[in-house]
Amino acid sequence: MIQRIQSVYLSLTVLISLLLLKGSFLVFFEKAGSVIKVTFNGLFRETDGQGIVMIEKLFPLSVIIALIPVLSLITIFFFKKRNIQIWLSKILIGLVSCFILLSCYYSYLVKSEYSGNIIPGIKMVLPLLLLIFSILAFRGIRKDDQLVKSYDRLR
Repeated sequence: MIQRIQSVYLSLTVLISLLLLKGSFLVFFEKAGSVIKVTFNGLFRETDGQGIVMIEKLFPLSVIIALIPVLSLITIFFFKKRNIQIWLSKILIGLVSCFILLSCYYSYLVKSEYSGNIIPGIKMVLPLLLLIFSILAFRGIRKDDQLVKSYDRLR
């Protein structure tokens, strides 16, 4: 059922994770005057004279960012099988947690290796919103499952 509240939370998870595919979600200012950006495609340095140069390809982060919207959509369409939906939402929470941990690791790496200072932005909050909406969707699915099981006991 698409009208359930967990479907709304999972849809918001899809939309927010699609925002992470475009642009940079972590931006650092290096003391040398260049800007280091962590994006879906990798780690980039933007300088005035050289333009944009790729420093490193961040394959694990790219895979996780791509898997989050796909898994959220799959979870939405398993609305008739709540056990599978619960299982998929647990995996989704794990993926979002891994994404947050990898983002923290890469921010620490940039901060220590390139001595960059982080520039606060709105996209820094998006991983936390992903985690919150994933947890709320899991709670909604679990609540529906408990409600159906209680009706089965009454019959």
